[in-house]
Amino acid sequence: MRASLIQIAVDADESVESRRRRAAALVRAQRDAELVILPELWPVGAFAYQQFAEEAEEPGGPTYEAMAKAASDAAVWLHAGSIVERAPDGTLYNTALVISPTGEPAGTYRKIHRFGFDKGEAVMMGAGEELVTVQVPGLTLGLATCYDLRFPELFRGLVGAGATAFVVPAGWPARRREHWTLLARARAVENQAYVLACGTAGTHAGVEQAGHSVVVDPWGEILAEAGPDEEVLTVDLDVSRPATARRLFPALEDRRLGLPAPDILR
Repeated sequence: MRASLIQIAVDADESVESRRRRAAALVRAQRDAELVILPELWPVGAFAYQQFAEEAEEPGGPTYEAMAKAASDAAVWLHAGSIVERAPDGTLYNTALVISPTGEPAGTYRKIHRFGFDKGEAVMMGAGEELVTVQVPGLTLGLATCYDLRFPELFRGLVGAGATAFVVPAGWPARRREHWTLLARARAVENQAYVLACGTAGTHAGVEQAGHSVVVDPWGEILAEAGPDEEVLTVDLDVSRPATARRLFPALEDRRLGLPAPDILR
């Protein structure tokens, strides 16, 4: 499977609608890929808290419409990053959207672990409660978003649900870039799964972004890594590799805390 991670730059001088059009064009340009991934909250910026309420939309709103058309035009599976979702009761969520090659909704994931401690996302947004996987040809994608990367129990739960690859869109700050790469490799090694971690470039409300999107294989090897600027990172994935790693080094079978073994081991 060929995957393309679009490390789009967020610039406060560019309107949300302009960035939607630009992101759609970048998605359409990935016709040679099968899976395309965008970062977290790229329409508004992960740290642009003051714009969250203004730019909130339904999962089927303008970002979904633009990305569904682009996915259909390119005939790709698209993880469209995440949006600020406004639920019917008014609650805001950081919600990831996955779209099929025909432009149909394939999955949504509300971010479980909200960043900010006592401010920002942590107090402005509701927390998701459900683990979400999406089946694509050859892989089962486990969905996580940014700060989720620091919580290994989430990824263990996704492995139990059958995940063989994790997609992690993010708006990760440059000042903690080393954590980003370290945690992506750790989640890959401990779960024997691919990690496709797609960050943003540019600056979100004064917070410099790390960039450095990365693809890690189930043995922890970095297959490809972007730089700090806007970039499309493309890599070919051997979809049999997670099963091979789990067969040759069956560490997941030795868990003793009552968590179920993943389906791939049964």
